[in-house]
Amino acid sequence: MVEMIITNNPSVVEKYPDKVLFIDGSVEKVLIKVRDLVYEGCDLISHPLPASLRILFSPYRSIIIGRNNRRVDPLQAVIVEDSIHKYKRHMDVRRADKVNRDDYKLMDLILLESALDDEQGKW
Repeated sequence: MVEMIITNNPSVVEKYPDKVLFIDGSVEKVLIKVRDLVYEGCDLISHPLPASLRILFSPYRSIIIGRNNRRVDPLQAVIVEDSIHKYKRHMDVRRADKVNRDDYKLMDLILLESALDDEQGKW
């Protein structure tokens, strides 16, 4: 069940104002906040990293978090920690593509909506 969207994408905030925790910062800050919530016992609904390497260089990321069960899922903790390490490793050799910022905002929103549609179909 979708409880919250963690994002640094202003377009997501505009479309889903009641379900968003906005992070004013980088994708890395979004990932760190998601990690903190997973360690507090929240479910990880969408994967922290995109499926495409090209999208990894987007300056925007939106991640779906489920309810807080007050239990840490060890697999989800490993997934989010590994995602942070992979993101940092890739970003050490390349910076976020801010030139195409508006396109990335739209792509992040479309990918988020696809994940939300998939999640609704499960319930």
